[in-house]
Amino acid sequence: MVQTPIQPAEKKVSKLEGIKERSQFLREPVATELKQDTTHFTEAGIQILKFHGSYQQDNRDNRIRGQEKDYQMMLRLRNPGGYISPELYLTLDDISNKYGNGTLRATTRQAFQLHGILKKNLKATLAEIIRSMGSTLGACGDLSRNVMAPPAPYKNKPEYILARQYATNIADLLTPQTPAYYEIWLDGEKVVTTAEDPAVVAARQGRAGHVDGEPHPVEPIYGVQYMPRKFKCAVTVPGDNSVDAYTQDVTLVVITDDGGELQGFNVMAGGGMGRTHNKEETFARIADHIGYVNKDDIYDLIKAIVFTQRDYGERYNRRVSRMKYLVHRWGLPKFIAEVEKRFGKKLEPYRDLPEWKFEDYLGWHEQGDGKLFVGVHVRNGRVHNQGKLRNKAALKEIVEKFQLPMRVTPNQSVVLCDIDPADKAAIQAILDRDGITPDSKVDSLERYAMACPALPTCGLAVTESERIIPSMLERIRKLLNKLGLRNETFVTRMTGCPNGCARPYMAELGFVGSAPDSYQLWLGGSPNQIRLARPYMERLHVDHLEKELEPLFACFKQNRNTGESFGDFCDRYTFDALRQFSETYTPAKAIGSGRRRNRVGVSDELFAKIKAKATAEGKSMADVLEDAIKAGID
Repeated sequence: MVQTPIQPAEKKVSKLEGIKERSQFLREPVATELKQDTTHFTEAGIQILKFHGSYQQDNRDNRIRGQEKDYQMMLRLRNPGGYISPELYLTLDDISNKYGNGTLRATTRQAFQLHGILKKNLKATLAEIIRSMGSTLGACGDLSRNVMAPPAPYKNKPEYILARQYATNIADLLTPQTPAYYEIWLDGEKVVTTAEDPAVVAARQGRAGHVDGEPHPVEPIYGVQYMPRKFKCAVTVPGDNSVDAYTQDVTLVVITDDGGELQGFNVMAGGGMGRTHNKEETFARIADHIGYVNKDDIYDLIKAIVFTQRDYGERYNRRVSRMKYLVHRWGLPKFIAEVEKRFGKKLEPYRDLPEWKFEDYLGWHEQGDGKLFVGVHVRNGRVHNQGKLRNKAALKEIVEKFQLPMRVTPNQSVVLCDIDPADKAAIQAILDRDGITPDSKVDSLERYAMACPALPTCGLAVTESERIIPSMLERIRKLLNKLGLRNETFVTRMTGCPNGCARPYMAELGFVGSAPDSYQLWLGGSPNQIRLARPYMERLHVDHLEKELEPLFACFKQNRNTGESFGDFCDRYTFDALRQFSETYTPAKAIGSGRRRNRVGVSDELFAKIKAKATAEGKSMADVLEDAIKAGID
C-alpha cells in the first residue's frame, strides 16, 4: 500500500512554488489575464499556462529593438502513446491554418505541437481541441508529461497491446484533477471523455498509506504545489527501445508469460536529459533498474515513486529539481528504500531482458488483424506544405478519405493505422504525389536524426537546430562519401540549447547548442540508445564542421572493429586517442578526386538527362556522371 509520510520540515522554495500554490489549482492568473485585451501573459500567467499545455513564445526573427515582441503561443497535446484519432487530426490540421502558422510539429514525446497562436485565439483553439476529444492538460508544467509507448499498432502481439493500455492508464492516473481546465477553456462545459479504468480511479483516490490525513480533495496525488519539475514516463516491451527507455523518470517494461498474459513490469527510474552549460551540478543521466513489480501493484508503485519525488525533490534551485538529481544525491539504495517504504512492499529483482533495439517503424507492416500500418517519414517532425514536399496535404487527404487513426512516433514521424489492404496502393500514391520519401530511400543519416525546433520560436535556444540540421546532415554525408564511408550511418541528434529535448546525450553524434552557430560535440552514445554520450568538444562552429569531423571519421575507418558502429568505436577507442589522431591528421583527397583528363562520349538523350539532374541538384555534370558510375560499381 502506498504511504505518504508526513511532510519534511519546511525548506526554502523558489518563487514559482508560491505561484503554483496561489494559483487556486491552476486557475489564476490565467483565467483573469485571458479576458484582458493584451498580446501576452504576465510571468505568473506564463508559469500556470504551462500546466494547460501552452508556452508563451515570440518569433525571434521578428524582434525589432524598441518594439513589442511578436508574441505567440505554442500548444502541445497530451496523447498517451502518440494516439491521434481521425477527428482530432483533422481538427489540428484546420486550426493550424486558422489560428496557427500553418504547420504542425511532431515532438520527441509522441505529441503534436501547434505554433503561432495569438493570445486572443488561444481559448477558441483549445476549445476546438477539447471538443474533438483531444487534450493539452499536463502537456507542459511541473507534472507528468505525455506518457510514451511504442507506436507500432500490433493487434496480435499482447505485449504491445498492454504497453499502449498501461501508457494510457498511467497518464490518466497522473492527470491533474482540478476542474480549472474545463472552467477556463470551455466555460465549465462538460465534454464526453473516455472512461478511465476503475483500477486507476481507485488507485488515485485510495486512502491507504496517507498517514498525514486524507488525500487532497482536489489533487489527491499532486497536492497544492504539484511536482518540483516535469516528470516523464514511458511503457515499452522487452527489446523495443523506440521510446528511449533510459531517458525517462520512470520506464515500465511489460513482462508477460508464454501465453501472452501480463505478469508484471520491470521498473527503471532516474533518467533525464536536461543540463546547463558550465554548471557541473547539472548533467544528463540514464535510468537505473530498480526492480520488478506484480501487475496488481503497478499503480501503487507509480504513486510511491511520484510521492518520493514530490516530497523530496528540490524546490528551490530548479536546475537540479528533476528526480534524477534526487536519485544521484541520495544514492540508489536510499531511493529504493524510500520508495519501498511508501509502497509498503519490497520490490522483486529486475527480470532479465533481451538486447534492446531501436525501432522507427517506417514503411509498410502487417498489423496482425488483417490490416496494415505504414510509418511515414516526417522530416524533422515538421508537417507542412513547402515546395514539392506537401506532407500536410497528404496526411489530411489520407486521414479524411480513409478515416485512419495515427500514432506519432518518438522519432518525430507518424504511423497511419488500421489500413485496409485494398487501400494500400491509393495511400502510397498520395504519399508519392506529395513528395514524401519512401522509407527505403530516406538517407539513413536523416532517418535516425532528430532536432528540436529551436529558433525562431523557442526562447531558450542559443542557436539553430531544426532549420540547420538538413544542411548539416548533407555535409556529413558528403564527408563520409569523400572518405569511402558511403553507406555508413549513425544516430545524430541536435538541440539549440543544453536542455536536451531531442535527447542528444544518447546520440552517437550529438550537437548541443552552446553559442550562435556553435555546438558542443558529444560522442559515444550507442545505436540502440542505452549508453550516454560524452562531451568531446566544447565549441564547434558550423563553418568548421568538416575540419573537425573528418579526422574522427578517418580514425573510425582505420581503427574500427568489424561491424562496429561509430558510437561504439568512439566509446571504446577513447577520446584521448581520437584527439591524438586528429592532431596529426592530414585531410584526405576525395576518392576519385583530381583533374579529369579523359573524355567520354554519350548520346544526346543521356546528355540531356545528366544536364537536367545536374541543374536540379546544383552539381556539375561531371560530378553527376561520376556519382552514377561509382554507385553502379559499388
